Amino acid sequence: MYAVIRAGGKQYRVAPGDVVNIEKLPAGHGDTVEFNDVLAVSSQEGTIGPGAGAVVSGQIMDSGRADKILVFHFKRKKQYKKIYGHRQPFTSVRITEIAFDGGRFTAPDLPAAKPKKARTEEAGEGEAGAGSKAAKSAKGRSESKPKAAKKSASKKSGKGKKK
Repeated sequence: MYAVIRAGGKQYRVAPGDVVNIEKLPAGHGDTVEFNDVLAVSSQEGTIGPGAGAVVSGQIMDSGRADKILVFHFKRKKQYKKIYGHRQPFTSVRITEIAFDGGRFTAPDLPAAKPKKARTEEAGEGEAGAGSKAAKSAKGRSESKPKAAKKSASKKSGKGKKK
């Protein structure tokens, strides 16, 4: 089951449970968004039909900016160079449901996020143990051989020959 939607001037092939990055939307994290501009819908493998009357629903997961694109202007023989960057803002949307012809295809629920351990507990265990990385690296440094001093290169003048 998938649908083709138009959002932000681009077309996306989406299925329930997919996460797509679309052009920035003026909604916040966790809000629900409906895409009414559905171009095509497929309910079975190998068949596709018009998307008239279909609605695609999604939940906003995150927003951010894409990787930087460098734009470089150059005119030869004129000593003209100009460079600037651009980062396109986007919104990540998780497709939760595709509804058409009285049928609904929904995505499975996301698993609940597990709470993270506090950093102070992890740091305390690592420093107290005798086999920690810090203890091993300190031990390794004291046993290592001293590095040889760099030889200074004498300046050679390109004029004249040495006899």
